[in-house]
Amino acid sequence: MAHDDRDAASESSQDAIGIRPLETIAQIQEAAEVLRRVWAGERDAMPGNLVRALEHSGNYVVGLYDGERMVGASIAFFAAPAARSMHSHITGVLPGLQSRGLGRVLKQHQRQWALDRGVGHITWTFDPLVARNAHFNLRVLGARVSEYLVDHYGPMDDEVNRGDETDRLLVSWALAAPPVPTPPDEHVVATVAVPRDIETLRRESATDAAAWRVRVREGCLSRLAAGLVVGGFDDERGYLFVRP
Repeated sequence: MAHDDRDAASESSQDAIGIRPLETIAQIQEAAEVLRRVWAGERDAMPGNLVRALEHSGNYVVGLYDGERMVGASIAFFAAPAARSMHSHITGVLPGLQSRGLGRVLKQHQRQWALDRGVGHITWTFDPLVARNAHFNLRVLGARVSEYLVDHYGPMDDEVNRGDETDRLLVSWALAAPPVPTPPDEHVVATVAVPRDIETLRRESATDAAAWRVRVREGCLSRLAAGLVVGGFDDERGYLFVRP
């Protein structure tokens, strides 16, 4: 399951929003149901028994609350001890409450939680075709792209991913470092454009959406193979490639 802030791009915050660790089985089952609603059609976006196991073993398992109502959830687990890293597996906010900056609220909470436990990096994946998530991950948070993963999760049957290959970009967020800035124009040696709204395109023209998948995959892989790295993201030009 890909990490997806759904929708993380807005930077506003809400006074009524709170984040709480999920400790009871009732809370965990509620979180599993919230994530099923976010990834509509996926029967077990994050099974409750797995969420419970991750929580009980000390990983990051939290609910996002609007008052007393759970409206989102986020789950991350520790990576190899020597890496001092944590992988953020899934983050979702209920439909109708997206575009309120809740993804950023969760990410900042996750950052502080990780720092308090001696974790220096958080990694996650996102679909390279989703421009708003590229904007949030690379421009707002200043994370670095470390790898392009082809069809990383295999076929998925939720309404977000059904009928498409699950290519992902793996990013790493250095928690104690300043955000990686967008590179100046003189450092950009290549770009790979993405559609402005891939979700609408998938609904209206699956053929065009599939063509974008191939175009972005081939563009990114060829530039990475040539020794370039993703230096940032521009809302008009797409991914910005620079020399390392």
